[in-house]
Amino acid sequence: MPKRKSQSAKKSPPRPAKRDWRRIVGFSLLKLGAATLVLWAAIGGVYYAWASLFDLSAISQMDERSIILDHEGNYYSRLAGENRAVVPIGRVSKDFQNALISREDSRFYRHKGVDPIGIARAAVRNLLLGGFREGASTITQQLARNSFPLGGKNLHRKLIEAALAFRIETELTKEEILEAYVNRIYFGSGLYGIEAASRTYFGKPASDLNLGEAATLAGLIRSPNRFSPFNNPEGAIRERNTVLSRMRDLKMINPTRFEEESASPLIAMPPRKTSPEENWAMDALLRELELVLEPGQLDAGGLRIETTLDGALQSAAEASVANRLSEIEAAPGYPHTPMARFLEDSLDNAKSAPYLQAAAIAIDNRTGGIRAIVGGRDYRHSKFHRALYGKRQVGSVVKPFVYATAFESGLSPDEAVSDDRIQRSEIPPRFGSYSPGNSDGTFRGLRPAGEGLVESRNTMSVRVGLRAGLDRIASKLTAAGIHPNPPRYPSLCLGTFEASLKDITAAYTVFATGGVKLQPYLIERVLDARGNVLYKATRGKIAILRPDAARQTTVLLEDVIERGTASRARKLGLSGRAAGKTGTTNEFRDAWFIGFDKSLTCGVWVGFDKPRPIRPGGTGGAMALPIWVDLIEASKATHGS
Repeated sequence: MPKRKSQSAKKSPPRPAKRDWRRIVGFSLLKLGAATLVLWAAIGGVYYAWASLFDLSAISQMDERSIILDHEGNYYSRLAGENRAVVPIGRVSKDFQNALISREDSRFYRHKGVDPIGIARAAVRNLLLGGFREGASTITQQLARNSFPLGGKNLHRKLIEAALAFRIETELTKEEILEAYVNRIYFGSGLYGIEAASRTYFGKPASDLNLGEAATLAGLIRSPNRFSPFNNPEGAIRERNTVLSRMRDLKMINPTRFEEESASPLIAMPPRKTSPEENWAMDALLRELELVLEPGQLDAGGLRIETTLDGALQSAAEASVANRLSEIEAAPGYPHTPMARFLEDSLDNAKSAPYLQAAAIAIDNRTGGIRAIVGGRDYRHSKFHRALYGKRQVGSVVKPFVYATAFESGLSPDEAVSDDRIQRSEIPPRFGSYSPGNSDGTFRGLRPAGEGLVESRNTMSVRVGLRAGLDRIASKLTAAGIHPNPPRYPSLCLGTFEASLKDITAAYTVFATGGVKLQPYLIERVLDARGNVLYKATRGKIAILRPDAARQTTVLLEDVIERGTASRARKLGLSGRAAGKTGTTNEFRDAWFIGFDKSLTCGVWVGFDKPRPIRPGGTGGAMALPIWVDLIEASKATHGS
């Protein structure tokens, strides 16, 4: 009988269960994925919290250009700063909006700031093509990094950019995002925003862009300087066609329209200067803006500054000053070193230039608006504004006021006045002895009073002034804005006091208008970005002379040009009726001509910053008159007689 196993015998240990490695790996990966998600969620939370610290109102706060318009409303220049004009999205061509979206972010209306599909697509393309061929930043991400300083190209920047883009999408509408983007982006050539780009490249507002133009501008965004129509028209066409093909693929345009637009030529405006002008007119304009605007208004930008300037006349005036002074220096017997020599030797480094200088100004006879103003020979080398701040002895250009005052007192232009040497008995004792000579060294006896002005006779002018009364003449000069307190001496009648070119030229408007002085000004109106008027010119006028005295003086000033000290004006090319007066100070230190035609009153001064003789024979008729004729004739050529 077989022996039974003992109950107490130990059972064999169970075999270990077969391990399911797939379950273990899967579970581990699940835990790793969950941990990664938690980590990224934590990182995302940190970056979103960081993104919440940014003030999103800054997105719509963009510096705008302040544009400067000439007297006809044409663009003249702009103030310093970004060349941008902000416009609402409703004033941007729908073609451009579609072109932009097709080029930069085709899923713009479907994502929430970051586009995972776009990221994946860009990654695949970059992997297949090699290198970094396609970015994945959405329009919202681009707006975030263009609006805030987020740092360089690194992971940290991309994370904060993504978080900020997501926040932007939660707080702004798609239209607000698109509006901020199109106004903020750079289009090359110093242009920011679609409006400035559209007007500069195609001469039209952004609302009027056609499909080809819109695609061209959208094609600029990734490399604005490289594909600028100004710098690279072939490249601009190539990028335009790339955008058009993308629009076709997205069914924004049909194939027929694609074929038509991609085959069309690129017609852009001629390149023009988009940086601010740096010249005497802008210098004077900025000074006037500081006077008429409140602090902060100028810095806010977006201003529309309507001026009285005539751009063509300004250019002509600057050219005339430079050319005529060069002619003087090149003439035989010129006793000083020409400007070119000083510049070659690098000696031109002082406020007062050591070479011959000039200033000129032209004032509209209807309004007092300054059409052109030149403060020196070359703004780059010496920025002292001689037309505004140069105070020089006025010489004989004061004589018309002496005679006009006498005519108001009853003197007739035909009444005989002695041109002989002035005797001691003719001068009031309190002035001592005073006996000026005439420029030609002659004395001509009794002459009609008016001839003293036409021929600029010093002896006659002093006698006429004494008859009118020195106090009355001084008061007249003060009322006309020439000098606040002229010296009450007989030499007052010969202009032995100082005044600025602007002041004495403005005073001459009393003869052009029949007795009323016009207040010179440069700014007609200033409007802010919303169209509110911040400043408007008052066009100040003040009656200075009786109309009959003004007319009598004007007739004589016409004779100055026809047969007097400015008779060479006709040989210089002057056409039509005009009137004016030469002025030359002792030893030919200052040369003046102030005069007017039916449209403009112009003044010119020639001399050195530190007074010294210009040259023998350096009279107002020889030195200043040619520039004056150039200004008068340039105005006629631009606007007609």
